[in-house]
Amino acid sequence: MFKTLRNAWKTPEIRKKLLYTLLMIIIFRFGSAVTVPFLNPDIVGSWMEMNASGGNFLEYLNTITGGALSQATLFSLSITPYINASIIMQLLTYALPPLERLRDEGEEGRKKIDKITAWVAMVLSVAMAYAYYLTLTRMTDESGVSAVKYTEGWEKYFAGAVIVICFVAGASFVVWMGNRISDKGIGNGVSMILFAGIAARFPVDAGRLVTLTLDTPSKYLFVSLGYLVFIVFEFAFIVFMNEAERRIPIQYAKRVVGRKQYGGQKTHIPIKVMMSGVMPIIFAMSFMSLPSTIQLFKPDTGEGFYHLFCNFFSTRSFSYAILYFILIIAFNYFYVSISYNPIEIANHLRQSNGGIPGIRPGKPTSDYIQRVLSKITLVGAIFLGIIAIVPIFISMADQNLQSLSMGGTTILIAVSVALETTRTLESQLMMRHHSGFLR
Repeated sequence: MFKTLRNAWKTPEIRKKLLYTLLMIIIFRFGSAVTVPFLNPDIVGSWMEMNASGGNFLEYLNTITGGALSQATLFSLSITPYINASIIMQLLTYALPPLERLRDEGEEGRKKIDKITAWVAMVLSVAMAYAYYLTLTRMTDESGVSAVKYTEGWEKYFAGAVIVICFVAGASFVVWMGNRISDKGIGNGVSMILFAGIAARFPVDAGRLVTLTLDTPSKYLFVSLGYLVFIVFEFAFIVFMNEAERRIPIQYAKRVVGRKQYGGQKTHIPIKVMMSGVMPIIFAMSFMSLPSTIQLFKPDTGEGFYHLFCNFFSTRSFSYAILYFILIIAFNYFYVSISYNPIEIANHLRQSNGGIPGIRPGKPTSDYIQRVLSKITLVGAIFLGIIAIVPIFISMADQNLQSLSMGGTTILIAVSVALETTRTLESQLMMRHHSGFLR
């Protein structure tokens, strides 16, 4: 990876793209430090520190935005409205025939879907900005002072409009920066913005671990060392699983045209173990964070059915971890089923005179691919489940470690983006250094 970056830096064209990407990331981090008018960031930070924990939706958003949400900055929503819109459109593409036809139209259809996604992201950003504003109006310090400076009269509506507009404008600007990175920079712009937000939390988490070690060395010295070893092992395990794949052999039939023989090549169909990426974790996290988010508006009374409900979905309970693990497996199968169609692959092989050795064309081929896909999906789902629930058990063992956002999900996203960016750099280097066929 470092060798690839060094070689890319030596190429002038790629160096310009790297500098452009770095400039966009710097602007993103600068916007993540600009406070929105009419808000008290100290009260927002204190309230979020107490309530955005335990795996609820606020903690998830705060981690994705790199801590900007807890500081009430211009980029508090970051890229999350666009990510949610992309997920919604990806699911609707397989559910609505008009969107399915647009998907099959190729490049022009993809551009139309991107425009629809942008409008959906705008609607979601308005809804999320207003919901966050309502949450801000409920934030108070110990003396009862609100995080919003004006809460009465016409000033309340003016301040609310300015706050919501700032959040929406910040989210739109972040999406624009992501598109510029995709056009003029390196890699996928949305992924790079997401990576920048997650990476910004790493020094904060490392600082917290150092503070705990310095304050209580007898307890946290070996814990910190063990946690670092675990992080290194987790990085290696994620890289290994991210690159793992199952290759189905393919044999194309030979055919003679005139005096020449065509076909007869041997190849394979690669099936990635991590085909769905981090999407099943995001789906399961969104579902499991709903009970914790409800508790923000209706605290636990300590008795009755609601108390049992809160305990069952507590992030420090075994029931939460087990249900979270099951949902990840279920969503992984769901996501793979809508994005990978064995019947289409079998039909394409039959039309191109190809087949799997020992398997008849048609339905037997699709059934065989489906069986292989089910086994691979189970392996990937179990891996995602383990990555997701390990931080839960760490927080159950020690409550002081539950705020460490360097959990499996964030590391998985960071490693995936880093590997994808490295592959992009390697492809561009190969394209520019290829000597051609005439030499």
